[in-house]
Amino acid sequence: MLEVVNRRPNLVIALIAVYFLLCIALRLSASTSLEIDESEQAFVSQFLLLGYGSQPPFYNWLQYGLTALFGPSVATMTVLKNGLLFLCCLFFGLASREVLVDRRLAAITTIGILALPPIFLLAQRDLSHTVAALFAVSLFLYAFLRTMTRPTLFAYALTGVAVGLGVISKYNFVLVPAAAIMAILPEPKLRARLFDWRILVAIAVCALIALPHGTWILQNIGAASSNTFKEMGTGQDAGFVSKALKALVALAAATLRGSAIILVVFAVVYRKDLPAIWRADSFWARVVGRMLVICLGAVLVIMLVAGATHMREKWLVLFLALLPLYLALKVEASGVETTRSVRPIALMIGFVIVTTLVVVSTRAVVRPWFGKVSRLSIPYSTLVDTLVQQQGHEPAMVLAANKQVAGNLRTRLHGAKVFVPGSSSNPAIDHLAGPLLVVWSEDGKAGTPPAQLVDTLKSLGVPETALSPQQLTLPYLHGALEDRYSFGYFWIDDPSRSAPTSSLSSPG
Repeated sequence: MLEVVNRRPNLVIALIAVYFLLCIALRLSASTSLEIDESEQAFVSQFLLLGYGSQPPFYNWLQYGLTALFGPSVATMTVLKNGLLFLCCLFFGLASREVLVDRRLAAITTIGILALPPIFLLAQRDLSHTVAALFAVSLFLYAFLRTMTRPTLFAYALTGVAVGLGVISKYNFVLVPAAAIMAILPEPKLRARLFDWRILVAIAVCALIALPHGTWILQNIGAASSNTFKEMGTGQDAGFVSKALKALVALAAATLRGSAIILVVFAVVYRKDLPAIWRADSFWARVVGRMLVICLGAVLVIMLVAGATHMREKWLVLFLALLPLYLALKVEASGVETTRSVRPIALMIGFVIVTTLVVVSTRAVVRPWFGKVSRLSIPYSTLVDTLVQQQGHEPAMVLAANKQVAGNLRTRLHGAKVFVPGSSSNPAIDHLAGPLLVVWSEDGKAGTPPAQLVDTLKSLGVPETALSPQQLTLPYLHGALEDRYSFGYFWIDDPSRSAPTSSLSSPG
């Protein structure tokens, strides 16, 4: 089939669709338990809020809508993530067709997106908001290039939609449209697009989409920014020069890690033509190249101003996603032969992404062989099944110690409201409904309930007699039979006055 792809590069999008269907199938077969981001999405999908903490709400809103239609499950979360990644590849392909004459190079650009580690590795392990932002970047690039090459009212409006969605997907997305504007300023023909009256339509559409969350940010600016700066390593005691050097090294290392595979693939396939490609230049190669450099430069400036010393590939992927298109533009400008280039690139990138997918998908089963257990092996489903069987009915309400526990229980108890006391991702708890299940666990150590859970129960009128912790120790979903994981819990039929039910024995 790959020989056919050389002659009919449009088939690349079908191969990519098959890849993401495989991603969905393998994730559904791997485990019923959830990773960190999956747990958070399962938990917050109960609530439709203007803001959920340090991340914008677009992905949460999409998950809320899908969950409202089909219920909370591993399937709804997996389909949403991989569906957005597929659309990301599709729109990057459409964007490349706006500026590339050679359809083979457009196909290579589409395949090249899959060579970015946050897409073929991190997203298949645990990503959410970055996936939404990648979709927004791909949509923006398509709309932007279409506006530059074929300016219509629809193109301007679509650009506004893309920017609006990007702003509510990931805050660092704003660097992409800002870089695009700066990149076209030296080009008189493109600069005129900024002064077209239709840009007012784009601004209005963007404002309508971003305004609701924008009002929330104004009231919660600390919650929206503190976690990001903390992860970037800000606030450390060190001199400016020392921090600046660390920031430069961290940015360079993250850029290299994020772009190494696509650079190596292009270097291998076009090894005989590298000098010509290096020297080649074109109008659109300059524009896209400027966007990439401006984005990375802006990241460095932000790191220096904030005193940040850490950088991850997933924070740069929104900008590095421009790299495959830039490389394809350089190849086209060089005039080198591309007749048989799609097949080797598809083979190399396909081998990397499929091998990685198999490894990631089987880790829950394989890791116990080496004495390690992943989150996918924690027996949340067994916990719920055991408690429901013993009590004879499901709880109406659940209080969980953290989002990891809450999300996993949410996918198993579709009729119960699940809360995490003190979390900004759920409304305040004003009353308790029974039957009430309170669950906690810290790496399997479940003896003493967290103080926040106890304080919440007392503040809502649960009598002391009902707060007698119980424990349930269950075998992992994968691993040796002697391996066990412990949960602590309260089961309270009537939170207002009932004493706790009798202790449950651990099965097995």
